[in-house]
Amino acid sequence: MTTSPTQIDQLAEQIKIHSMPFQRIVEEVSRVLVGQEKLVHRMLVGLLTGGHLLIEGVPGLAKTTAVANLAKAINTGFQRIQFTPDLLPADLIGTQIYRPKDQAFVVQRGPIFSNLILADEINRAPAKVQSALLEAMQERQVTIGTETFHLDRPFLVMATQNPVEQEGTYPLPEAQTDRFMLKVIVDYPNRDEELQILRRMGKTKNSFEVNSVTEPAEIELAQSLVDEIHMDEKVEHYIVDLVMATRSPESYGLQLGQMIQFGGSPRATINLTLAAKANAFLAGRAYVVPQDVKEIAMDVLRHRIIVSYEAEAEDRTSQSVVQEILDHIPVP
Repeated sequence: MTTSPTQIDQLAEQIKIHSMPFQRIVEEVSRVLVGQEKLVHRMLVGLLTGGHLLIEGVPGLAKTTAVANLAKAINTGFQRIQFTPDLLPADLIGTQIYRPKDQAFVVQRGPIFSNLILADEINRAPAKVQSALLEAMQERQVTIGTETFHLDRPFLVMATQNPVEQEGTYPLPEAQTDRFMLKVIVDYPNRDEELQILRRMGKTKNSFEVNSVTEPAEIELAQSLVDEIHMDEKVEHYIVDLVMATRSPESYGLQLGQMIQFGGSPRATINLTLAAKANAFLAGRAYVVPQDVKEIAMDVLRHRIIVSYEAEAEDRTSQSVVQEILDHIPVP
């Protein structure tokens, strides 16, 4: 369906108004958080698209602080779940308990019944628990006994992984990591940011507090506007070419056939499209430009490409393969 210039202009006016709360969210969270602008941006992309985030970074990089303060800024619920090897699915979604007084079973809801969920060290929990979380992420509902419960909206899962310590972990299978819209690598702050952290947080009592600047209803309204954002046919072809190049690199003149075992699925195409639209929304635009796609492509694709043994032998990672594809495919 073609979008007329008048419709784009009208949509641009709405986006200009309704993207302002997201700018205020960034400002509020930045009062507490130092140097994690990309992480905050990606969380907002997840909120706008209904996608979930897989975060990889060493401990102590304020991943928990980021999502907790985001929840405060939106005035919505937040739960942090520490994944451990002895965790059970019932500890996550809830269970039925018997009440002798009423002689009946009642449902005790688990911590998954919230809006923003931090699944800390998801790879430390066994497969049954990971599956229970991923089912809730995908279906936006959980079943306890014979009853099915819909989860509140907005609903965003941010799962963290520690890349250093792998003993006693249960790595996420490729089919499960594919369900995360974005995989974000959180790195150390630079020297100036580290100094700012020292001055801001080097106290026994922290006086910084995040204020609520928007409501969940505003998030849902913004999501409907993201769906309306115009995407030119050339940008659509660019997205398809990027994903197809991960499956058939030779067709695009890339010598990566021996490096890639599996390429991106159609879910990668869908998620790249949605993420690019959310990126345009956060920039206050009613249309997607190729740079929106290029900016977000690494986080959408890096966990969806499985490199071969040959690639591992040459110290090639999925990230370096994606970068080569991004550098090679011409931008429209």
